[in-house]
Amino acid sequence: MELPLLKNMVVVLSLAVAVLYACHRLRLPAIVGFLITGVLAGPHGLGLLSSAERIATTAEIGIVLLLFTIGAEFSFKSLWRIRRIAQVGGTLQVALTIAAGMLAAGLFGAEGWGPAVFIGFLLAPSSTAIVLRLLQERSEVDSPHGKTAVGILILQDLAVVPMVILLPLLAGKTGGRADPLAAVLIGLGLLAGIAVLARWVVPFLLYQVSRTRNREIFLFAVLIICFFVAWLTSLAGLSLALGAFLAGLIISESEYSHHALGSVMPFRDVFSSFFFISVGMLLDVPFLSANLGMTLLVTAGVFAGKALICAFAGWVLRLPLRAAVLAALALAQIGEFSFILARTGLGEGLISEPGYQLFLAVSIITMAATPFVVAGTPLLIDRLGTMSMFARMARALQYRGLGAREHLKNHTIIVGFGITGRNVAKASKVAGVPYTIIEMNPDTVRRERRLGEPIHYGDASNEAVLLHVHVRDARVILVAIPDPVATRRTVAAAKRLNPRIQAVVRTQYVQEIEALVEAGADEVVPAEFETAVEIFARILAKYLIPRNEIERLVAEVRAERSAVPGSRPDGALSARDVAAYFSDTEIASLRVEPGAPVAGKPLGESNLRRRLGVTVIAIRRGAEVLTNPDAGSSVQPGDILVLLGTSENVRKVFAENAGGGA
Repeated sequence: MELPLLKNMVVVLSLAVAVLYACHRLRLPAIVGFLITGVLAGPHGLGLLSSAERIATTAEIGIVLLLFTIGAEFSFKSLWRIRRIAQVGGTLQVALTIAAGMLAAGLFGAEGWGPAVFIGFLLAPSSTAIVLRLLQERSEVDSPHGKTAVGILILQDLAVVPMVILLPLLAGKTGGRADPLAAVLIGLGLLAGIAVLARWVVPFLLYQVSRTRNREIFLFAVLIICFFVAWLTSLAGLSLALGAFLAGLIISESEYSHHALGSVMPFRDVFSSFFFISVGMLLDVPFLSANLGMTLLVTAGVFAGKALICAFAGWVLRLPLRAAVLAALALAQIGEFSFILARTGLGEGLISEPGYQLFLAVSIITMAATPFVVAGTPLLIDRLGTMSMFARMARALQYRGLGAREHLKNHTIIVGFGITGRNVAKASKVAGVPYTIIEMNPDTVRRERRLGEPIHYGDASNEAVLLHVHVRDARVILVAIPDPVATRRTVAAAKRLNPRIQAVVRTQYVQEIEALVEAGADEVVPAEFETAVEIFARILAKYLIPRNEIERLVAEVRAERSAVPGSRPDGALSARDVAAYFSDTEIASLRVEPGAPVAGKPLGESNLRRRLGVTVIAIRRGAEVLTNPDAGSSVQPGDILVLLGTSENVRKVFAENAGGGA
């Protein structure tokens, strides 16, 4: 008996492996491979899968599971931390994009305000899955443009809730859910239900399940919550996927959120992969080929329009030009929530079948182009920076909020006021070293300036900002920001303006050292490597290896990492040699008994080292501790001796002390 579902899975997965392998050899992003797989396997491609119903079901399940994991990674607490970006930037982006979509729809002959607003709804969301994956792969989630993109994405995702509720109203339906009051009540009911589930029901349920310490039960409980909330939202006439996203948000508010997310994380890539494959399956290739010119024109308009709107939102948030452009181009595609809106809108009659296919084609192209656009944006910014008009614009934007210009000389420039920057600033203040700070978070700048810190707002990769803080007269520049590309640009700009300046850079990964050195960095401190070295040193200390040997081994590791010729001195012991050499050595504490041979005598007279092969490295007498005692140090009954020696020799001292005490 043939199983159609199993056959479809085998076909899709086999084709995906082949396409992804080809994309890997061509160095194309995996997302592009998934979309191509869907196009090839779909009914409008090679026709390997011809059942539209099964394709729609696969897409729905993929979206549900994907958006549940996305919602679980978010939380209302994370939204609160970037509330200004979400409230100001996100609201501005959504509102302006809807307005621009309405205007474009009117120019293209949309009939009525409902379809025009619906087009704006389709264009407003960006792809949370694509943008987050790209930011994570490039280690830019915590960068200024990364935080901005995430904040706007969160607001976009939350804005889909009222969008879905209002779709029947846009279609001109009266009564039932289309009534505005009913739509408001449904929205308030959803919010109340989410609050109750997040505050009481889900934590109680997960607590009871976690007490069983059974991973399978916990996993099934998490999935039940996902599908139950999705089912409830579908009963209210909303999307299953929207319910799954809300279920993820509910899970994220419980104390078991990390464990719950960890339980489903192994499946996340599979879920997102099936989603993108299912999106590709929906594309009508003959329609695309027949309307290629129109499709490319609309795609270019969507990309440019959304990028300009997002850049304007970044400008309102007082982002430097470079960060605003990076965030804008990362958000210029159409997102996965738009597919939910489009499918619902098609059923409500808000969009025609040709319009739906045009939307699918434009969406898929923007999604596939996003990885290439994000990768090429830094180079684009560099090229634009060489043009006089854009250079003047960048300088004008960078000087906003830089603060008063003060004369400095032989000072340190601290780029980034995170943990590293704060510690360096404190140390500089104590040592009396003059310093100034460049930071891209306007809230941090405002707060620290009130506290008296010499801090300035701006993008340190821009020469105008560096000149403002007297980079030509500075002695050292410390770059401690989470953006690898901006770090290289900052170092290169500082070296161009002052070749004598010492550039010290903190980076996250060892693999970035070579590029930073090529950019002009004099010292690169990779957090990944230094953490490993610190752990390595502490482990050696547990084996009682002397500090000078540990320092020599640490220097050896650093020299080998830097590929310095002759970094390992002749006769130096490796870590394994030292550990083996001291494998039988121990430190022991001994309380001196009255009448013991060492009691009442100087250490020199006891001859412990010569007689028993044990060294006294410290004497504790009450609250007083004498370290590294000499031969004249006396030992009194009740003292605690800290001994260093082999296990056998230490036992001899204990036996002698006990015998003397008897």
